[in-house]
Amino acid sequence: MSDDHAHVREFFTARAAGWDSKFPGDGPAYEAAVADLGLRAGDRVLDAGCGTGRALPPLRAAVGPTGVVLGADLTPAMLAAAAAAGRNREGALLLSDVAALPLRSECLDAVFAAGLIAHLPRPVENLRELARVVRPGGRLALFHPIGRAALAARQGRQITPEDLRAERNLRPLLSRSGWRMTSYVDEDTRFLALAVREG
Repeated sequence: MSDDHAHVREFFTARAAGWDSKFPGDGPAYEAAVADLGLRAGDRVLDAGCGTGRALPPLRAAVGPTGVVLGADLTPAMLAAAAAAGRNREGALLLSDVAALPLRSECLDAVFAAGLIAHLPRPVENLRELARVVRPGGRLALFHPIGRAALAARQGRQITPEDLRAERNLRPLLSRSGWRMTSYVDEDTRFLALAVREG
């Protein structure tokens, strides 16, 4: 994805209104991925690149009323769609670039990121910024409701060896960014890489 914020906003603005209706069956996959993140009551979690906020309800359910749920996205239209769907009641919505979060260091217990990694202009730096806001031992989930092969087929393209989500690429990328990968699943029905913030 381009490093040009205007281009990113244009791409997602054009798709925001119909985003949820285009992928109506993704809810259970989001719920399962949030469950695998291992959140506890009272935890503080960020949905990075939250889009229309589909992860916010299961994140809120996981951390309970005493937890903190934040959703950050670069595109105002996506946040407007999240609010229109009532998901702003599940967490605070932030208009923010995940590469420069308006959060203090080590203030979160976890980050959930659905479909984000393909849109990071500088992956090492950007994942390092996510690590900055998470306490040592905190967790990261890189998620997509379908796997790499299924996504490529949907988009009419082939998976390339340079794909950042390939395990052989993602593990060292996370390591260089302050994370240690703890599990990796790439199936037709979901993609989920979990990592722990190094101390």
